[in-house]
Amino acid sequence: MEILDAIILGIIQGLTEFLPVSSSGHLELGKAILGAESIPEESLLVTVVLHFATALSTIVIFRKDILDIFKGLFAFKKNEETLFSFKILISMIPAIIIGVFFEEELEQLFGGNIRFVGYMLLVTAVLLWLADKAKDTLKSISTSNALVIGIAQAIAMLPGISRSGATISTSVLLGNDKTKAARFSFLMVIPLIFGKIAKDLLGGKIDFANANILPLTIGFIAAFLSGLVACTWMISLVKKSKLSYFALYCIIVGLIAIGFSFIK
Repeated sequence: MEILDAIILGIIQGLTEFLPVSSSGHLELGKAILGAESIPEESLLVTVVLHFATALSTIVIFRKDILDIFKGLFAFKKNEETLFSFKILISMIPAIIIGVFFEEELEQLFGGNIRFVGYMLLVTAVLLWLADKAKDTLKSISTSNALVIGIAQAIAMLPGISRSGATISTSVLLGNDKTKAARFSFLMVIPLIFGKIAKDLLGGKIDFANANILPLTIGFIAAFLSGLVACTWMISLVKKSKLSYFALYCIIVGLIAIGFSFIK
């Protein structure tokens, strides 16, 4: 992987991890355009490194929230932080089930199938449009809501379905406060990302020995910095009900991807 490719993929990951346009789908499109599918042995490593970078940017943005959660947990009392952590755990269950029992089937969808990505981007567009029309409320996310949002997160493991778009839209459609929906969406994915990275490392699926460290490092930095910007921006956009713009974007990119797949 070249340095320029690493910067482009890093920015794509950083922006699309938080903006509701599917980071996995855009990475697949980016790899197809850049020809990154010609180096499949690096593909998983690149994806893991870039996801690690955006996970760290999430931690930086929500550092106060995360610190409060840990303080509440270590108080060993039934409090708001303990309940929030329990909801996060509940939300992780569907994705863990899919990751454990259907990992191979899922990975087969990440082989440059841009037509599939295009169709899934259209699904994302519908979710965003529906969420944008939802009424504002002050309702907090319930335990049952957390499970439903977790199912949306599991479905968003498909390339082209935006994780943030699916989870925030589902939460808002369930009648929850938009700001709380965005906060829960971004925090709920952190344990999953680190868990996936640990699983791949312990399973020997990631090989750093033969990796080109410089492009990976530059890609990591690009993803981290762009992730900081995108995360902050997305929270503001959700508050202002601007998701319809991203719905239109997903429609355009989805149709282009579908058309490109037929030409290719």
